[in-house]
Amino acid sequence: MYGWDSRGVARHLRSMRSLAPELAIAATVERAAAGDEYAFARIVATHRAEMVRVAYVVSGDWDLAQDAAQAALWNAWRKLPSLRDPTSLRPWLMAVAANEARAIVRRERRHPVVELAMAADASACDEPAGGIDQLDLTNALHRLSPDDRALVALRYVADLNSDEIGAMTGRSASGVRTRLSRVLARLQKDLDDD
Repeated sequence: MYGWDSRGVARHLRSMRSLAPELAIAATVERAAAGDEYAFARIVATHRAEMVRVAYVVSGDWDLAQDAAQAALWNAWRKLPSLRDPTSLRPWLMAVAANEARAIVRRERRHPVVELAMAADASACDEPAGGIDQLDLTNALHRLSPDDRALVALRYVADLNSDEIGAMTGRSASGVRTRLSRVLARLQKDLDDD
């Protein structure tokens, strides 16, 4: 009558396990927002490399990307108490990094020089066409505006969906998808012309 329902308990425990990462993120964000430097260091360790990649796609320059990520982390440290939903930390950080990279590009108003990384030996580069394709893509990305590069970076480097990008950029999800479609069509046309 009042017996133990092991299936119900197991189901409850599984649902709690799926909440554990969100609760841990929320706790870390709350501690960092309260000034806990160690909690913020965990956030930095988890997200910094991805923030640099997003900033690189926007700026096209590794040094600027490093600067943008550093500035974005400083802004995040100062503004972390204003983050309403701790579970949206990752999309928020990626948007901060993209915005900072755009701001740096606008301030610099320069055209970056793309440096080609040369393989140490000939056997390291089995497929030369792959390197050419990478260079073509890099050049095509540089011809986009910083805003369009930020959109591509948030979607394909940070792997954010259109709802998350829309929330971070003030656009609707359908507006993000439409603009991204147009940007990708421009990239495809540019790559086909090369």
